[in-house]
Amino acid sequence: MEACIVACSKRKVWDRWPHLGERPAREAYCGLLTRLAITYAELFYRDHWYILSAKYGFIRPDMLIEPYDKTFRNIVITKSLISSLRRQADSLGLTRYSVITVLGGSRYVEVCRRVFPDKIIRAPLAGLGYFRAVKLLKKAVESRTRL
Repeated sequence: MEACIVACSKRKVWDRWPHLGERPAREAYCGLLTRLAITYAELFYRDHWYILSAKYGFIRPDMLIEPYDKTFRNIVITKSLISSLRRQADSLGLTRYSVITVLGGSRYVEVCRRVFPDKIIRAPLAGLGYFRAVKLLKKAVESRTRL
């Protein structure tokens, strides 16, 4: 079985509409790359995708979240963080998957490789740069072709 992990984005719905309260995670992230990754995940992984949030860790797309301003760029990836994410992944059932596709940059891939050392980690966007990753995801969604 295969699951997909979508990286969160710095841009969130509250940046534009600060008066809004908590939102489902799938609606909260507004970055173009993340929006495309969510569309891709919904298309190819249906109920088998999660978001990796710098504040909340692994979350289901329908989990209600509050505004925050945190990214993995400014988080030190410690053994404690990895242990906490492993426990969270286990409680969500992420450990049952043998293959995990990570739709995000190198920091998210690094975190997932450390959380799931015994799983196959696919990272089709790693090392591409923002614009190439957007173009690749957009093409995959439009053509309904898996990466």
